[in-house]
Amino acid sequence: MKFLVTGGAGFIGSALVRHIISCNDNIVINVDKLTYAGNVNSLISISANDRYIFEHADICDAYAMQDIFAKHQPDVVMHLAAESHVDRSIDGPAAFMETNIIGTYTLLEAARNYWKALPEQRKQAFRFHHISTDEVYGDLHGTNDLFTETTPYEPSSPYSASKASSDHLVRAWHRTYGLPVIVTNCSNNYGPYHFPEKLIPLVILNALAGKPLPVYGKGNQIRDWLYVEDHARALYKVVTEGKVGETYNIGGHNEKQNIEVVLAICELMDELAPMHQRGYPLNTKHSSLITYVQDRPGHDLRYAIDAGKIERELGWKPEETFESGLRKTVLWYLNNKDWWQAVLDGSYQLERLGQGDRE
Repeated sequence: MKFLVTGGAGFIGSALVRHIISCNDNIVINVDKLTYAGNVNSLISISANDRYIFEHADICDAYAMQDIFAKHQPDVVMHLAAESHVDRSIDGPAAFMETNIIGTYTLLEAARNYWKALPEQRKQAFRFHHISTDEVYGDLHGTNDLFTETTPYEPSSPYSASKASSDHLVRAWHRTYGLPVIVTNCSNNYGPYHFPEKLIPLVILNALAGKPLPVYGKGNQIRDWLYVEDHARALYKVVTEGKVGETYNIGGHNEKQNIEVVLAICELMDELAPMHQRGYPLNTKHSSLITYVQDRPGHDLRYAIDAGKIERELGWKPEETFESGLRKTVLWYLNNKDWWQAVLDGSYQLERLGQGDRE
């Protein structure tokens, strides 16, 4: 099978591409614009594989999308390309509207026109899998409530509103045109190759550098944490075994307050990279670097996923606990300085020059 993955140089996308290439004989066409969050260094382990193809293109470019579908004749589309950072969406929402809404529309139309012309057998087998977020559901008010696949949408930020819009578009293309779609909504991901602006890698790298560890408000915001490689397994399971027209929530069963996450990272750093090894006084703790900062506007207090449906219907559940996944993550950052140093100094962006533009 040929899998067309959009945003395959991003954090979740690269984990998915690595998973598909390493676990079976399928072919992956990775379509990525290589914005600041796209990093071809995250794909070095599979980049020389003859079943991996890279296309440097923007999903908002209708002609490029039409050309890619015609050229590669995919059996499956897995759509992950998106602007995804809440703070950036507050500072500059326009890019989120363009990529997440217009880009999804453009990709849907390219997929629909391609799908309509397929022979009947391939047409029946074709899938368009849209990967989304639990943030579209908004804030959970009760301490025991969970997001289900039927929870009403109530997005709070420009980012989550744009993702909610894209979800609605995908379902409308299924309802109106019959395009065989599947939607997944996931909780917060973490793990290797995560861009350093996100909470867990930011805390790890700031701790390593002796910089302040910023915590919004009181740090009492609750998130359900999902190890990215568990998510990649779930996505492959859904697109190959899931039911057309259905939505599946994917969560890690790991609800933690942000301050709990930061403290857990500090404890691991104290164990694995103690501060005295970097010239600080003996017994100095990384938790001494924690700094509370003003909360961001519209910050939801609690997200939590009910992932019962995917477990019941498809037999998926996470393999990593939060403790095991976090330890793997901290160790990965400690052992892969070349990757994150290239991100911090910007040199990773030079890699795109070797990928070739479509213009």
